[in-house]
Amino acid sequence: MTRDPFTPAGTYDPAGPPPGCPAHGIGPGGLRRLYGPGAEDLEAVYEELRSEHGAVAPALVHEDVPIWVVLGHSENMRLVRTPSHFSRDTRLWGPMQDGTVKPDHPLMPHLAWQPLCCHAEGDEHLRLRGAVNGAISTIDHRGVRRHINRATQHLVNKFCEHGKADLVSQFAERLPMMVMCEILGMPDEYNDRIVEAARDLPKGTETAIASNEYIMDVLMRLTARRRAEPEDDFTSHLINHPARLTDQEVSQHLRLVLIIAYESTANLLANVLRVVLTDPRFRAQLNGGQMTVPQAVEQSMWDEPPFSTIIGYFAKQDAELGGQHIRKGEGLILGIAPGNVDPRVRPDTKANMQGNRSHLAFSGGPHECPGQDIGRAIADVGVDALLTRLPDAELACDEDELEWEETLSNRHLVALPVKFAPKPPQDVMARPAHPVPSQRRTDWQVGTPQPELVVPVPVAPAPEPEPAVQRGVFQRLLRWWRGE
Repeated sequence: MTRDPFTPAGTYDPAGPPPGCPAHGIGPGGLRRLYGPGAEDLEAVYEELRSEHGAVAPALVHEDVPIWVVLGHSENMRLVRTPSHFSRDTRLWGPMQDGTVKPDHPLMPHLAWQPLCCHAEGDEHLRLRGAVNGAISTIDHRGVRRHINRATQHLVNKFCEHGKADLVSQFAERLPMMVMCEILGMPDEYNDRIVEAARDLPKGTETAIASNEYIMDVLMRLTARRRAEPEDDFTSHLINHPARLTDQEVSQHLRLVLIIAYESTANLLANVLRVVLTDPRFRAQLNGGQMTVPQAVEQSMWDEPPFSTIIGYFAKQDAELGGQHIRKGEGLILGIAPGNVDPRVRPDTKANMQGNRSHLAFSGGPHECPGQDIGRAIADVGVDALLTRLPDAELACDEDELEWEETLSNRHLVALPVKFAPKPPQDVMARPAHPVPSQRRTDWQVGTPQPELVVPVPVAPAPEPEPAVQRGVFQRLLRWWRGE
């Protein structure tokens, strides 16, 4: 029999457990909250929901708004691959239509509809997504991999003589931005401010508006510049695509690409490096040649994907999913992290997933991440080059001292302190004896530096950080997220 415990917002019994009650993670209708007290460990919450409800479970997001969370691997795949039933157009969500979810809702950065390919459907989706895909197809992957290597050498040079570093703030949060600025055609815009803004913008903090305004100003100036004088970069190809995007559409899609690529790749880099430094078995497999860096990256996307969930998908009509009856207008969370550990496809979560790319890290269906190969390249080359430079790097604190900032959408490592024997900087201006191979290496080993891997090529020094821009006062969240 199909269970049907889920009803629209506003129809629950308002009685709930008093403050301090052990059941404080339970909200109206007896549903589990995915936020606040009792939801500090979402991995455990998902497993409780799986045990109680199966592959699709009813839950509550901020302000006790009801939603379905999809926990099963095959159910998540059906969710993203059935656009006739499930859409990413947030305007279809009942709580958005009836005003239950207001403009200042904490999840509005994820929920505010925008005229972007990730929210569009049908012909409009084909037009916008076609332009993005077309621009991505022009990227010189061999050149990008060389730039990743050079950028890694530049970053490592800044701390290699000190014998210690924080691989989150000094590496994982910087390398993706250096690479994305190069790809978009704005290498001179890379500085401390744009890194800070990219980290701050999605959080909905009091400074998020100023961060958004800063990034949009950079991207709008870039769009105007490339409209007048196109070059061989992502932005120019996006502008000149036959879809004929407006300047507003171009700049908004540049922001989408920049922020999503930055956040996901920064998390991926930090996660891979953390496992290498804290898991002796994982590192031994690399040392012994049983695992390559690309395989280590893929394993990390199974174990700790850069985004835990995507909010959200919305039912266009009544549907059945995972034994649950989903009503038209109800919302669903794409459960990337819980789907990756679905016991039906992964009974042993410690098993090595080498060669298996069926994880959910890049979503799937019409809205599958179009830039996943760039993210993989940044992680593959960046981790390879860094650990080749610092083969003796060790964690500089106890593993249980590591801290994360966890939200419903992702789990971000705060810091990853390491120590190593001080080393001299490399000359990143030296001409390489051999080019960087365009394909991923298969013979990398920790502790066995291969000189040919470090192949810097001529590059102008990275610009010095610009002074921080004065941040403004918090305004309406919906307005800034729409870029108004």
